[in-house]
Amino acid sequence: MLELTAGQISMGLVAADKAAALRMLAERLEGDGLVAAGYLAGLEAREAQGATYLGQGIAIPHGTPQTRDLVFNTGVRLMQFPEGVDWGDGQMVYLAIGIAAKSDEHLRLLQILTRALGEADLGSELRRAETPDEILKLLQSAPQELALDDQLIGLGIAVEDYDELVLQGARLLRRADCVGGGFAAALLQGEPLPLGDGLWWLHSDQAVQRPGLAYLTPAKPLRYLDQPLNGLFCLASLGDAHLALLERLCALLIEGRGRELARATQRRAVLEALGGEPQPDWPSLRLPLANAHGLHARPAKELVQVAKSFEGEIRLRVADSGAAAVSAKSLSKLLSLGIRRGQVVEIIAEPTIADVALPALKAAIEEGLGEEIEPLMLGEAPVEEVEPEAQPLSAPAPGSQLQAVPAAPGIAVGPAHIHLRRELDYPLRGESPGVERERLQQALAHVRGEIEALVLRSEAKAIREIFITHLEMLADPELGDEVDARLKQGESAAAAWMTVVESAAAQQESLHDALLAERAADLRDIGRRVLGQLCGVEDAPEPEEPYILLMDEMAPSDVARLDRNRVAGILTARGGATSHSAIVARALGIPALVGAGAAVLLLEPRTLLLLDGQRGRLIVAPDSQQLERARQEQEGRQRRLQLADAHKLEPAVTRDGHRVEICANLGESAAAAKAMAQGAEGVGLLRTEFIFMAHPQAPDLAIQEAEYRRLFDALDGRPLVARTLDVGGDKPLPYWPVPEEENPFLGVRGVRLTLQRPHLMETQLRALMGASEGRPLRIMFPMVGTVEEWRQARDMALKVAAEIPQADLQLGIMVEVPSAALIAPVLAREVDFFSIGTNDLTQYCLAIDRGHPTLSAQADGLHPAVLQLIDLTVRAAHAQGKWVGVCGELAGDPLAVPLLVGLGVDELSLSAGGIAEVKARVREFSLSAARELAEGALALESAAAVRELAERF
Repeated sequence: MLELTAGQISMGLVAADKAAALRMLAERLEGDGLVAAGYLAGLEAREAQGATYLGQGIAIPHGTPQTRDLVFNTGVRLMQFPEGVDWGDGQMVYLAIGIAAKSDEHLRLLQILTRALGEADLGSELRRAETPDEILKLLQSAPQELALDDQLIGLGIAVEDYDELVLQGARLLRRADCVGGGFAAALLQGEPLPLGDGLWWLHSDQAVQRPGLAYLTPAKPLRYLDQPLNGLFCLASLGDAHLALLERLCALLIEGRGRELARATQRRAVLEALGGEPQPDWPSLRLPLANAHGLHARPAKELVQVAKSFEGEIRLRVADSGAAAVSAKSLSKLLSLGIRRGQVVEIIAEPTIADVALPALKAAIEEGLGEEIEPLMLGEAPVEEVEPEAQPLSAPAPGSQLQAVPAAPGIAVGPAHIHLRRELDYPLRGESPGVERERLQQALAHVRGEIEALVLRSEAKAIREIFITHLEMLADPELGDEVDARLKQGESAAAAWMTVVESAAAQQESLHDALLAERAADLRDIGRRVLGQLCGVEDAPEPEEPYILLMDEMAPSDVARLDRNRVAGILTARGGATSHSAIVARALGIPALVGAGAAVLLLEPRTLLLLDGQRGRLIVAPDSQQLERARQEQEGRQRRLQLADAHKLEPAVTRDGHRVEICANLGESAAAAKAMAQGAEGVGLLRTEFIFMAHPQAPDLAIQEAEYRRLFDALDGRPLVARTLDVGGDKPLPYWPVPEEENPFLGVRGVRLTLQRPHLMETQLRALMGASEGRPLRIMFPMVGTVEEWRQARDMALKVAAEIPQADLQLGIMVEVPSAALIAPVLAREVDFFSIGTNDLTQYCLAIDRGHPTLSAQADGLHPAVLQLIDLTVRAAHAQGKWVGVCGELAGDPLAVPLLVGLGVDELSLSAGGIAEVKARVREFSLSAARELAEGALALESAAAVRELAERF
């Protein structure tokens, strides 16, 4: 599918005439690998058939069906000509969009462009634009109309419950081409809003192609959350297209007309009440479109000419789509429909002209609208993606074992305490802005006091910092201003607050960085706490006995409020290992599993659960033998931890005398002394970005050097392995904006960014080397994927080292991109060491985002494919006499330790709290046995098989 991005746009170009502009476009398309040589002839041939001028200073040159074989990849390239290019007949083009498409992919682009054509003076704005982003904004800013007509109204639908009604609403929107696959599932996950009179509002912006609203009523009375369900609005949300409708609906509800909608038996009555477009009761006909590339610009022009030959009104739509019929005399409106070959079009004409207009239009379409057409085969229709039916969930059976994402280690046994958030009912309109503002301020003050108490009560720094962030969210002036603006419009405090919070959370979720998107959960947590106060809702009481807390997704405050003596473990249906709730659970020492799936929410209260936070395993209603084994493991683990702590300052040496260096991962200089006290033999990963994130602007040389010097002093001669700044599109710094990328995990991040900003890299290198003062310093560069990147970074470091001589300096790379592992034999000849970042290496190797809510459990670093990359890296390094460390999550996993040692890893770097346990684990086996284990694991077929083998070791 063609989409517009800033990287496709060339600004400020000059072309003597149309022929020159076409040559420039063809050269760009060919140079970027989209088309083969000769595509220019296709562009010229298409212009000879009819100019591709679209209007408002825009032309869309593209090839002919005969040149489609020259297209390698679908794509577009845009060229701005501020001085204009005469496209013929006095039509000046300021933006030419060259299209390379094999079939009808450009129809989606036409839909985007034709929406913009309605904007006043667009051509002049395109001419004056100075940046690609300005061009994109002009093309994409035109609002789309909300689809709302008789095809989107379903009255008296035969359904049994709320879920079925939601699915019916999603189907109506799908038939109207408003949404794609995945919308129904996203809609079911939403939280419906009660409007009163048994009416409910539900929306989603996932998989939305154009905005639309469906309204449904059930055939028989239903109830949802102990309230009547008489009618349901399902919104496919995209931009602000629905705001006018929402205002009209609110006015109807205020007037007390909600019952009219709930009791409606005629679609026209609903549409008239909501301001939708009833289909006129005019003569019509239907016929399929046979044009190979659908109703694109050329055939659409022909259709417009035929329609304009008649005086009355003629409309056209995709039959049974739910889309509103548009004027057949408007080229931009016809193109906005995006009609494809095989789709059935419905033509509607005023009764006074229908007898002559409809046959004429039918004949024109059947003759191809100026194009040669191939007849449609019997039954031929556009290929539609079929959305799978949602499968009904059932609770896990007694004795079943489920795999989830390990979030905090340990074994926990207890009855399930299922804590699902209640739906809170509140009015949309308020008494007065003053009264509502006072209510909101009281609720905010109460919640602020609660969170301040949590900050004081929290022992772990990680927890305190999360709640300090929550306090900052509460005090965010932008949120406050937006809420106040809604209060002035008459909304209630609850409605205004939740609308603004949900909008801000959705914006964070749209970011491609899993960590940043996870913060949306924090914002919603704050939102619900305040809403609870506004609605006077008290939290559910906790059981008295130790229990397993089971939730859909846990907010940090939910965890921090728990009594560790009563909460044995935590289990959530959603979430990833990087979520704040997982961080809090680890800090509190509560065993936890996340991402177990929605089925666990169907378990009966007080169902006995056995939770293994180390292996990521949940056993439902375990038998007596399983409980006894769990008890023995708990006692054994406790004894091992006590023994490990007693010997934490001793080296990690295998039974046959092989030593493994155990170091700490640090994210702040203040933690260095504590890490050394817990047995760390150095720092194996210093996340240097902590310095940059702690300042509102880039820290200068003096600030960085002072921070690093404190670290060296705390290490007392032990080695420091510092990773250069690792930020980018997936985790940007506010004062270093990075252009938005379609997939920032595969974009400009790590060393790719710092090489583009050499002054940044050089300042950091100077600070590190200036602070070392003869002490052992290891510098590694993140996200290296090529030899060239390594050499550029190395040369920069050597240049600084020549000015600031070092007594003990080593330069290496992070192996986290599979390409680095695969060319490790080449890199090993030049680097001093490798440090394997198993977190990123796993997600890149398996193509699974480790923060994904449903796939993250499969992103297992013990997958044989990941182990093969580690093995290749170690072999290459040792062949050149270089050492290898592992600084990802695997290094702290006791199950993985013998595998890593057996693969030949020389150093393990992990969170300081796990050092004693990992050291003790190394002392439990011999190197020879570990090698046999690793060799066997490399031959297995799955991560589950590897874990099973490791558990028997």
